[in-house]
Amino acid sequence: MELRWPSHGLLPYYVAALERGWSPSSSRPDERRKQIEAIESDPDGFLAENIDLEGTAPPIELPDGTTVSRIPGYRKWMWDGGFCGGISFRWVADGDESLPPYVLGHIGYGIVDWKRRRGYATRALRMLLPDVRARGLDYVELTANEENIASCKVIEAAGGELHERFTMPDFQGGGPGRRYRIDLTTIDPEPSSPDDAS
Repeated sequence: MELRWPSHGLLPYYVAALERGWSPSSSRPDERRKQIEAIESDPDGFLAENIDLEGTAPPIELPDGTTVSRIPGYRKWMWDGGFCGGISFRWVADGDESLPPYVLGHIGYGIVDWKRRRGYATRALRMLLPDVRARGLDYVELTANEENIASCKVIEAAGGELHERFTMPDFQGGGPGRRYRIDLTTIDPEPSSPDDAS
């Protein structure tokens, strides 16, 4: 499994996963439909929003209808000869670990149902960390619902340590959650850019 930048060549595989029922957001049930519509109407714009290193893409509408500004970030797609899922990284500014309250963590990921339990999420998270370190952060935070044991194990396997337990906000489904931190200070940075796309 490798990480690839979203591209026109991979877009049909991404759409096929959406049409098969996978959604990149477990907390927003209509996200799958919205993404299919966005790709059909403006594939270039959709890809640009997946690689938004300056945070200039249009604002995001939260499930409660609130509109919030984007922060810089990007998504890479997991690929093993077919689409496996995605992993995203977002940040405020180089060297600043703080995040706005509507962003629960620096990194999020999702695996298509039919390729789970292969270690892809853990591998993708480990592969992403050197690039994250290159952005100047000393640590990243990731969150998971308390009952999502599989996700907690992924984070822990990649070096995450429990930082706090908290109540997830309503737009993330509410309920008890865990916030983990991964120390990046021992990781050698390896910057990458969309120009490195394969």
